[in-house]
Amino acid sequence: MEGTVFAVVAVVGLALLVLRSGMRVVNQVDRGVVFRLGKAQPDYRQPGVTFLIPFVDRMRKVNVQVATLLIPTQEGITRDNVSVKVDAVVYFRVTDPVQAAIEVQDYVFAVGQVAQSSLRSIIGKSDLDDLLSDRERLHEGLALMIDSPAAGWGVHIDRVEIKDVQLPESLKRSMSRQAEAERERRARVITADGEFQAAQQLANASRIMSDTPEAMQLRLLQTVVEVAAEKNSTLVMPFPVELLRYFDRAARSFGNGDEASGGKDVRTPEVPAQAVEASEVPEALEPAAVAEPEAPGTAA
Repeated sequence: MEGTVFAVVAVVGLALLVLRSGMRVVNQVDRGVVFRLGKAQPDYRQPGVTFLIPFVDRMRKVNVQVATLLIPTQEGITRDNVSVKVDAVVYFRVTDPVQAAIEVQDYVFAVGQVAQSSLRSIIGKSDLDDLLSDRERLHEGLALMIDSPAAGWGVHIDRVEIKDVQLPESLKRSMSRQAEAERERRARVITADGEFQAAQQLANASRIMSDTPEAMQLRLLQTVVEVAAEKNSTLVMPFPVELLRYFDRAARSFGNGDEASGGKDVRTPEVPAQAVEASEVPEALEPAAVAEPEAPGTAA
């Protein structure tokens, strides 16, 4: 009886050991690909506890998270013959664990090599301006080039981004001079446009003031108020040019009036001069006789 109980306990223990050896735990971020006698099963194991046939099944876990792969710096020549160094980053994930396990030996290494060759190819097909400004289109082209072979490996390329574009120092200096010249050109254009608009407004204001002379007087008074508000001990009064023009017109009209009247003063009537007889001149007004000096040597 005791031997039977001992045998039952031994069998149960052995069964538990066998079950324990065949029990596996698949994490949430993994998928389990089972190889039964060396042949991959079409269905992969989901996360959780799963059981394998001891000594028959072998399971390989495949991570299905989004992986980040840095592409080493690639040196190339652009289509416009500029030598550049470009590095990028690839985001990808496994969509079919069975294909990723059996179709390619190391899908991470394979994706990295395809990404490097695709990056060198995209550098040779693009201009420098595209690498610096039109990166979104290049990102889409890179993702398409890498995703074409990776789709057969059960890998999907989510995104490819160019991180940095390294330019030669001489080219950097040339681009900085070009950018400075462009900014100076725009500044001059803006200044000239401002002067043109100001000249137009001043011309409009001058036409309005010429039609309304009182506006010039009001502007003069406003200028005096602005100058006096600075608490200056000396007040400078601007002399309007229009006043000089008024005097000039007045002088011209006066000269034309003289010519029309024969050179006479038209404002003052002429008074006829009365003849004065010499006999009517008073004696007091006659010049007094002056004694002539005596000759020398004459006795008095």
